[in-house]
Amino acid sequence: MLRLLLILALLAGSIAPLPARAERIRDLGTFQGVRSNQLTGYGVVVGLAGTGDDSLEYLTQAMHGVSGRVGVQLPPGVNPALKNAAAVMITAELPPFAKPGQRIDVTVSAIGKAKSLRGGALIMTPLYGADGQVYAMAQGNLAVGGLGVSGADGSKLTVNVPTVGRIADGASVERAVATGYDAGESLRWNLFQADFLTATRVRDAINARWPGTATVVDGTTVSLRLPADADARASRMAAIEMLDVTPAEAAARVVVNSRTGTVVINSSVRLYPAAISHGKLTVRVEENPRVIQPAPFSRGQTAIEPDSTLSAEQEGNRVVHFKPGASLAKLVDALNLLGVSPPDLVAILEALKQAGALRAEMVVI
Repeated sequence: MLRLLLILALLAGSIAPLPARAERIRDLGTFQGVRSNQLTGYGVVVGLAGTGDDSLEYLTQAMHGVSGRVGVQLPPGVNPALKNAAAVMITAELPPFAKPGQRIDVTVSAIGKAKSLRGGALIMTPLYGADGQVYAMAQGNLAVGGLGVSGADGSKLTVNVPTVGRIADGASVERAVATGYDAGESLRWNLFQADFLTATRVRDAINARWPGTATVVDGTTVSLRLPADADARASRMAAIEMLDVTPAEAAARVVVNSRTGTVVINSSVRLYPAAISHGKLTVRVEENPRVIQPAPFSRGQTAIEPDSTLSAEQEGNRVVHFKPGASLAKLVDALNLLGVSPPDLVAILEALKQAGALRAEMVVI
């Protein structure tokens, strides 16, 4: 019951005393336009061992389209038995600066009643970007980590997820995405998490190396004046990414997972003067009915006499007092002393928040 709190105590002892640590600019944010793009497509996987979609209408339409692309025209109204084929969605991520001819990985997922994609091959399928343009073509044999089998009596056995597969280097890039990093006199750099102090420190670190290069736009963005020449600009960007910056301390935050009962408290959490009393009241009701037999040759009847035992006890009725500025380590030590469970911990933190003694953001996920 106290396993979570013990883990937090160990973390508090190892993390809290550490001073602020410098990080590379490349670990704090990214240049605007230098990003990946999501691709999707709709296709057909063939060659399945009877684990396909059967004669579903959308799969039949897809098969008509596929056969038409290879010069085979199926007669109208003909619905082939498609137990060896499955309709699938293909997803991929196009990395920045990907050029035509390069290969990328694709993930293939069944969208119908297919039981398994093991042993199947994806027919050539175009992959579209958010603008509706074709950026890659996917095709190849699937690698499926899952397994699904069924018996004649209806029993089934499934290991992992057999309806999702992956094709390494399964798509060929056909169109490059313009990043725009080499257009214009300035380029914007964006923090992964908005913070004005971190943004100003990034600006100062860059200007200390190249005066007049960086200006802060807002809590997320720093505008950079870079050389117009593509080679010089790339060299400057590479050098900027390797500069060390000490980010601002994270905001005080308590994260509660309502589904698992997990509670995470970061090292910035501080407490104001408060006292916590935590007690556990346990009430027990025990029933021990007794069977009463009448005397021999009497006219009495067998009866059941109820026998109830009631008891109540209260444990952990201790009070802990927090001094001003108490840290995470003190908080965890005190809650360990009280012997609280994760649900009780959440209740205590919420009460401290309502009392104004806990200066932190409560996040419930």
